[in-house]
Amino acid sequence: MDYTQAKHRIQQLKDILWENSRLYYVENAPTMSDFEYDQLMHELEGLEAQFPEYATEDSPTRRVGSDLEDGEREAGFAKYPHKYPMLSLGNTYSISEVEEFAQRAEKSLEHGFSYCCELKFDGTAICLTYRGGRLFRALTRGDGVVGDDVTANALRITNIPHELKGSGWPEEFEIRGEVLMPYESFDRLNHERELAEEPLFANPRNAASGSLKLQDPEEVGRRGLFCTLYHIPVGQVDFPTHDAALSAAASWGLPVSEHRSICRNIGQIEDFIAHWDKARKELPYATDGIVIKINELPLQAQLGYTAKSPRWAVAYKFKAEQALTPVLSIDYQVGRTGAVTPVANLEPVFISGTMVRRATLVNEDQIRSLDIHEGDWVYVEKGGEIIPKITAVEPSKRTPGAKEPVFPSVCPDCGTPLVKPDGEARWFCPNTTGCPTQIKGRIIHFVSRKAMNILAGEATVEQLYNLGLVHTPSDLYHLSESDLLRLEGWKTKSARRFLSSVRDSLKVPFERVLFAIGIRYVGETTARDIARHFGDIESLSKASREQLLEVPEVGEVIADSLLAFFSKEDSAREIERLRAAGLRLSVDQAGAKLSDALEGKTIVISGNFSVSRDEIKALIEAYGGKNGSSVSSKTAYLLAGTKPGPEKVKKATELGIPIIDEAAFREMAGIKDTPSAEIETEPTLF
Repeated sequence: MDYTQAKHRIQQLKDILWENSRLYYVENAPTMSDFEYDQLMHELEGLEAQFPEYATEDSPTRRVGSDLEDGEREAGFAKYPHKYPMLSLGNTYSISEVEEFAQRAEKSLEHGFSYCCELKFDGTAICLTYRGGRLFRALTRGDGVVGDDVTANALRITNIPHELKGSGWPEEFEIRGEVLMPYESFDRLNHERELAEEPLFANPRNAASGSLKLQDPEEVGRRGLFCTLYHIPVGQVDFPTHDAALSAAASWGLPVSEHRSICRNIGQIEDFIAHWDKARKELPYATDGIVIKINELPLQAQLGYTAKSPRWAVAYKFKAEQALTPVLSIDYQVGRTGAVTPVANLEPVFISGTMVRRATLVNEDQIRSLDIHEGDWVYVEKGGEIIPKITAVEPSKRTPGAKEPVFPSVCPDCGTPLVKPDGEARWFCPNTTGCPTQIKGRIIHFVSRKAMNILAGEATVEQLYNLGLVHTPSDLYHLSESDLLRLEGWKTKSARRFLSSVRDSLKVPFERVLFAIGIRYVGETTARDIARHFGDIESLSKASREQLLEVPEVGEVIADSLLAFFSKEDSAREIERLRAAGLRLSVDQAGAKLSDALEGKTIVISGNFSVSRDEIKALIEAYGGKNGSSVSSKTAYLLAGTKPGPEKVKKATELGIPIIDEAAFREMAGIKDTPSAEIETEPTLF
């Protein structure tokens, strides 16, 4: 692979990983299995090691996924910093890599030590703070540094104690774990949603995450969630081992998992893994692996952390559960971008706690590589226990004379001949303005919560389209109350709520409007970077390929997609209609770059400042700088507030990176306003 190919592949992998991270943590609707995600992450790690000039501080290899939602929400959650970062664990699917982890630990640690092996729960992370023996605050993982305050919801989870019992607990401490939804609660919830004609949750993990972020605590209480806790950050309690700390937490009434074991060597670790790979299927909730931790807390502190994970722990992921079932038929679905995806309809089969009826076949090449014939029996697994996937055909069960499926040559929706662009593995319908499925798909994307947040789902869009009321997103801004009352089941109140949400969408910032327009390959993060770089839609539409490639997160594929979109008359006409409707097609001054004083400088922040960390980061970007997540040779400055992380200070000193305080930073950037008071918050430490 040459440098040009490497740069393109690295950017492509970053786009895919960040988009799937958003789908996983924010939307609770992943489209990729854990295994596939981890494989792509390993590929990116390898390429960044081979081509370090293309490794950036904002790479998903160096930052944890975030469950925080961008943009202002009508009833969002308050956000607070974690006292200690909530990092992710390194994952492996190989026993040999677990053995390598143990060998590294033995080589690094001079003293004897043990391992604490625990179940890896498939839920959503939570951090509980107890103050004076009472639950003070519950935060989600967020971006690892700041989390959403879900205390009111946590108080409705029955096994989270409002008040501790016993004695010996610290005056204030954090304890972390997972919020889970048992299979029984999951099945009941999906049955209720099916009766109400609401979208079903794909798995218990998504259901737990979505439930924890509900705005109605009473509804949270009805969801049947429970919590299991497994980590007290080092420095808050005085215990010799991780296991002793968890035992103490259990004595205080905290819900600590009893399924853990102290192991002395790799053989005992492998026995624990083998036992639970079978026994987990009898548990009433989802688990997807085993976590192996160095048990002695002083040794955990000695090993420390990488940018996104502890060096003293590793997660072994179980291989996906598999079943054999026949293919009943194959459908060909058209997406909003025109991509045609084959989907196998299966004889229903129970896998990993849910009934599987369908599995995507991705593209024509996969059908050929699997050698699937009509009526074949196939092996289906849920990679990462989320997405059903066909992995192989059982040839012994094939009916003599079974025919190969014929991939359509024309769009199954509008009949237009399909095309396969150079470098693409998928076929596309090029009839972007006349294919009903694409039209409706773009409108559904446009109104979605992360885009324009208009109160309309698939059923509403279907009705609006069928009645001839909406053909493009801009048509939404010309609907009247009388138009909406033509929709089946709609009353005056529903119509007015919808129109109110349409008016509210006029306040959506330019970067979200650009994402909502639905340009192929332009995800939420990329849309934000492009919007901030060009400032307005007019400058973007006139940009050359070279100018587009100047945007740090834009590679050749995205640049070509943008050029193709803006070259079409239909696109220009639609943008003008959106402009006339009053949508924001330029960056607000509050979010615009104020100067180039910090141009080309990557700044890492640590500690507390006179304003929030998010505000400091916004100032760095507003004055032309770039935020880094960890100190490296590419860091220009470490901006240290009060109580900065000692590891970052140490690393900056070793590399000769200048360490500046907030006053020096403001002077360097030319920021004239001076904050009036210091904000007292807990430090964010390694």
